[in-house]
Amino acid sequence: MRGGVVDGSEIRSVLVTGGAGFIGSCFVRHLAGGSYDSIIVLDKLTYAGNLANLAPVIDDPRIRFVEGDICDPDLMLELAQDVDAIVNFAAETHVDRSLQSAGDFIQTDVYGVYIILETVRRLDLRRFVHVSTDEVYGHVPEGLSVETDPLEPRNPYSASKAGGELMIRSYCESHGAPAIITRGSNTYGPYQYPEKVLPISVTNVLLGQPIRIYGDGMQVRDWLHVQDHVEGIEYVLHHGLTGEAYNIGGGNERRNLEIAKAILDELDAPGDLLHFVTDRKGHDRRYALDTSKVRRLGWQPRFSLEDGLRDTIRWYRDNRDWWEPIRNSDEYKSYFEQNYGAREVLKVGQWSE
Repeated sequence: MRGGVVDGSEIRSVLVTGGAGFIGSCFVRHLAGGSYDSIIVLDKLTYAGNLANLAPVIDDPRIRFVEGDICDPDLMLELAQDVDAIVNFAAETHVDRSLQSAGDFIQTDVYGVYIILETVRRLDLRRFVHVSTDEVYGHVPEGLSVETDPLEPRNPYSASKAGGELMIRSYCESHGAPAIITRGSNTYGPYQYPEKVLPISVTNVLLGQPIRIYGDGMQVRDWLHVQDHVEGIEYVLHHGLTGEAYNIGGGNERRNLEIAKAILDELDAPGDLLHFVTDRKGHDRRYALDTSKVRRLGWQPRFSLEDGLRDTIRWYRDNRDWWEPIRNSDEYKSYFEQNYGAREVLKVGQWSE
């Protein structure tokens, strides 16, 4: 059933799944500044889930945290009994990890979405917003991806996200599920687990280690500040149409090498910390979103990339107590060695364009 409208004032209680992760925790912190009656936060607390991300709001009496898995149908039914909506951030998200082990991605990103859909159907909830990614469109050599473009994922992570989306589409058509999909562009900001390009690069420099650039570093991403992203998701929660997808992007296309240079400049670090290494398998060259649909709905980003990058880099510089325990953990060290240990260094220093 497409085109359904929900009265936003009726959504007073929300179950946020994956709410201790990077974007999910920002969403919870954002909701805590609003007038919601209750916010239930569910997270499995795998490697990227971190209760420290919720520290600023965890004492809010409206917020209840539960450790658990979206793949547990009984738990999902129990938690969703008294909420108006579910917003799903729970996912395995890192392409590099999906290349090493795709099974976890299929379990969470496809089967977990199915469990949420069954929960929504059985309880007749008002709304389900599923947070997806621009990567489902695959490589975009030119132009901008619109919501009606085909999904052409090229790695196990984006394929699992596309699979979850297709389950949602089927439930909208078959069961009238009140579901909406958002596809966010490359999101950055504080509290991002240091495996993605920005936080791993910043923390590497702060530790005196090189920034590892895949291939020639000319891959293009549309950069979106996490606060803009969660505000867009909340806007869609209240104003979006059932059965629709909405692209949420920052309109800030930059090459990875440009981001690396900005990090070096902000931290006054030398150029020889740029190490160009063997590229990722199936590395998409460019993503870019047409966001006119969600802008017509009434949302637009507020952060400039220059201000957002500067503030984010300084946050990592000033909050070593948040990321140093992560980087010193055995799990992180094992991942880092698996992903980077065998990569050949192609060049050190500035790449000649």
